[in-house]
Amino acid sequence: MPNPKRRFSKTRTAKRRTHQAAGTATLSTCSTTGELHQRHRAYKVGDDLMYRGKVLSTKATQE
Repeated sequence: MPNPKRRFSKTRTAKRRTHQAAGTATLSTCSTTGELHQRHRAYKVGDDLMYRGKVLSTKATQE
């Protein structure tokens, strides 16, 4: 099986990786509360933890 004679230079590796930068996060508005949040993530509204328009937990249930 063929093997490379020498490793790739740091410059060559950096040139290849320049296009792999992460994009900006997509934001959505909650249909229930109108809160702006990151998609597919839980978010806080006051003391409540929300996901997909539903309350996951409140401050009172965590104590």
